[in-house]
Amino acid sequence: MAALELAMQALALFGLVLFGVLWLMHFMSIIYVRLCLHRRRSEVKQPFSQFNGVSLLKPLKGVDPNLVSNLETFFTLDYPKYEILLCVQDQDDPAVEVCKKLLGKYPGVDARLFIGGKKVGINPKINNLMPGYEEAKYSLVWVCDSGIRVKADTLTDLTNQMTEKVGLVHGLPYVADRQGFAATLEQVYFGTSHPRSYISANVTGIKCVTGMSCLMRKDVLDQAGGLRAFAQYIAEDYFMAKAIADRGWRFSMATQVAMQNSGSYSIAQFQSRMIRWTKLRINMLPGTVLEPVSECFLASLIIGWAAHYIFRWDMMVFFMCHCLAWFIADYIQLTGVQGGAPCFSKLDFAVAWFIRESMAVQIFLSALWDPTISWRTGRYRLRCGGTAEELLDV
Repeated sequence: MAALELAMQALALFGLVLFGVLWLMHFMSIIYVRLCLHRRRSEVKQPFSQFNGVSLLKPLKGVDPNLVSNLETFFTLDYPKYEILLCVQDQDDPAVEVCKKLLGKYPGVDARLFIGGKKVGINPKINNLMPGYEEAKYSLVWVCDSGIRVKADTLTDLTNQMTEKVGLVHGLPYVADRQGFAATLEQVYFGTSHPRSYISANVTGIKCVTGMSCLMRKDVLDQAGGLRAFAQYIAEDYFMAKAIADRGWRFSMATQVAMQNSGSYSIAQFQSRMIRWTKLRINMLPGTVLEPVSECFLASLIIGWAAHYIFRWDMMVFFMCHCLAWFIADYIQLTGVQGGAPCFSKLDFAVAWFIRESMAVQIFLSALWDPTISWRTGRYRLRCGGTAEELLDV
C-alpha cells in the first residue's frame, strides 16, 4: 500500500509539472507568432548578407494540380541575385515538361534543369538534388520542397535573418487556404499542435527544423561533407541542422511561414504523413515516447486526475474545462500563424480540431507498430540513430 501511495503521489506531481510545461509552451508559441511572424519588411533588420547570391535547390517528382503555380512563384521573386536549380530524377517524369515550359516563359531568370540525379545513398531527395548542389554557384543554398509557394519578398525575408552568426534560416511550416475538409484538417494541425512544439523548441534553444524551406551556408555544409554526407538518413533535414549547430552556428526563423500548397491531399495522406514523421522522431530521439502526454485529451486526463488527487476537484469537470481552455488557446494560435481569421468557420475548426486530437494516440501507436516507412517510391527500415536501409522487392 505504501508503494501504491508513493506511485500515486509521483503521478500527481507529474501531472502538475506537465500542466506547467504544456501551458508554458502554449503561451510561448502564441506570444511568438504575434510578435515575430508576418512582420513588414521595414520592421526587420538589414544584415550584411542582404544581397548575397542564393542557389535555390528544387527537388521535383511528379505533377499535382498546383505544381505549375507553386513553381512559378519562384521565377517571380523580387531578389537581385539568385539561381533556380530544378532537379528531376527521371527523364520521363511529367515534371520535366513543366520545368521546360517555365524555363521558356522566363528566359531572363537564371534557372537550369538537372535530370537523372546521382546515387550517393538511400535518401531519394538527396540523390535527386546532388547534380544541382554540385553546380550551385552561390554561397547560400536554399532547399525548398516542390509543394511550397512563396511571395515575391520571401527570399529577402530569409536572407534578412542570415546574420553574421547564423548558419541556417528556416520557415515555420504552414498550409495555404484550400478547399475541402482534408485541407482544413491539415491547416488546423499546422496552425496548432505543430507550431506549439516547433516554436517552443526553438525559443528554448532546442534545434527543431523541418526541411521544407531552409536557407543554409554552403561552405558550412561542405565542411560537414556536403549533401552526400546526409544521404544515409531519411530525415536529412534534422542531421543537416545538427551538423550546422555542431559547428557553432545559430539558427533563425523567417518571419514568413513556409507555405505548403500541394494540390494532392486527403485525410489518409495526412495520417500517413504524420505516422511517417512520428516513426522518424522515435528512431532519432528516444524522448519522443513521451509525445502522447503532450496531446490535449491524454494530458487533460492526467492533469485532471492530479487535480482530483491533490485538491479533490471533480476530475471530469476539470477535464472538460481544461480541454475547452486548450481549444481556445489553439484557435488563438491558429489565427496568429494564419495572420488573421482562417478561411473556414469556427464550427469547421472545432470538428477538425476534435478529429485531429482524437487521432494523435492512434498515430503514435501505429508508428510504434511498424518500423518501416514508405516515402516517394521506396520502402525503408529505420534503425536507431536515424539511419535506414532500403527494402528492395525480390
